[in-house]
Amino acid sequence: MLLKKFVLSLCMALFLSLGPAIAADKINVNTASLEQLQTVNGIGESTAAAIVSYRELVGEFDSLESLLDVKGIGEKKLAKLSDQLTVAD
Repeated sequence: MLLKKFVLSLCMALFLSLGPAIAADKINVNTASLEQLQTVNGIGESTAAAIVSYRELVGEFDSLESLLDVKGIGEKKLAKLSDQLTVAD
């Protein structure tokens, strides 16, 4: 029982320590290449191309919500993507 608690505590500590590292790995939609965007879970080739195309035509995204203007990204998809993306460094 004591070993089980120790292992559980160790796992929790590891998980909590990785939180900031994971958050730092967000993809910046204003600077990411087509290939980098495709590494995001939920962004395929066509969505990545639409993001890059929109960015080239209109300019940088000022917020993640402005991704709603990109063809193929709706509110549900944006909700799934938002924890993996950023608009700032």
